[in-house]
Amino acid sequence: MMQRNDLLAKAPITLVADEAPATNKVLRNTYMLLSLTLLFSGLTAGVAMATNAAPLHWLITLGGYFGLLFVVTRLRNSVWGLAAVFALTGFMGYTLGPILNFYLSLPNGSQVVMTALGGTGVIFLALSGYAVVSRKDFSFMGGFLMVGILVAFLAGLGGMLFNMPMLSLAVSGMFILLMSGMILWQTSEIIHGGETNYIMATVSLYITLFNLLLSLLQILGVMSGDD
Repeated sequence: MMQRNDLLAKAPITLVADEAPATNKVLRNTYMLLSLTLLFSGLTAGVAMATNAAPLHWLITLGGYFGLLFVVTRLRNSVWGLAAVFALTGFMGYTLGPILNFYLSLPNGSQVVMTALGGTGVIFLALSGYAVVSRKDFSFMGGFLMVGILVAFLAGLGGMLFNMPMLSLAVSGMFILLMSGMILWQTSEIIHGGETNYIMATVSLYITLFNLLLSLLQILGVMSGDD
């Protein structure tokens, strides 16, 4: 009886130990793929900047984004999912090129762009690192973040359609807070086994960083008096 109880007591510990390598593998693959997609996205953004590509209509941007995101989701469990991820991030990088050119053309534009890029990197490394080191469970934030993003997205469309700059600025501030929360939540999901597909984890973090960068650009542009 004593031996049976000892085995039962040790069972949960064994399960946790077995899950740790799998979780670490997903996290490692996610960071590796995220790094590659950011480099590829930077390359396509550079091409758009060098060719002075015109900004795409927002309907085309949204259509391309959601269409490619659908493809990634369908192919997430196959090798073609990797190609779809690079197609999505390359497309998003291309749409970023004209935006960066716009800010660079303004007085102090290079400072605004570099600060936004640096700020995005610092926020991601700090929050993601905190989630990894502390191993806290931020799953409770999921529902709040989803609702907040939906509200901010609709408010952003309203600000753009009705030409309301102050509303758009407020939405950018909301997105900075929401995307910061998303970094904590998404990293926590990977660590605690809520997200086991590194392709989807990569896409989620990439989109978070993309939105964070755009929001910082708009906020910093206004603060510098150039927007």
